[in-house]
Amino acid sequence: MKVYIKNKMFSWGGGSSVMDENKNQLYKVKGKVFSVTKKKRLYDLNDNKLYTIRNKWRVFFKGLTTPKAYIYDADDNKIATLTTKFINFNNEYFVQNYKDEIKIEGKFASREMKILRNGEIIGYITRNFAIIGEFDDRFQLEANEEDIPFLIALVIAMDNIIDSY
Repeated sequence: MKVYIKNKMFSWGGGSSVMDENKNQLYKVKGKVFSVTKKKRLYDLNDNKLYTIRNKWRVFFKGLTTPKAYIYDADDNKIATLTTKFINFNNEYFVQNYKDEIKIEGKFASREMKILRNGEIIGYITRNFAIIGEFDDRFQLEANEEDIPFLIALVIAMDNIIDSY
């Protein structure tokens, strides 16, 4: 299954839309207007909260800590931490404190990455930035349908880390 996560460049709170290949909305991502931690929530189309995503609290000395984003389930239990190296030349992200070992890897300055669970590829992420027509930042995520909601949260967490630099 392919989904497209399109960040709204000029939105209050940094919301996103998640659509299928036919541009049908699948999920909603709502951000908070005044959130130092870039807090966002992922909802299904019935407005059921699936995940909350937020960055590590680090206002002062921002550049001196390893970037992290946290993923919480619908009941606000922390289920995963996405982190990267202090200097991320290889475009790698690691999921900690999750039931499986998950890693996102790409190449230096690449726009294409793969998602591995316990060493097996479970998905692909392609990042595009468009300036023609609309200013937007979008991701294409390809994975099995049952993995899609968590992997969307993972992509949003990764984007939060990228945007925090």
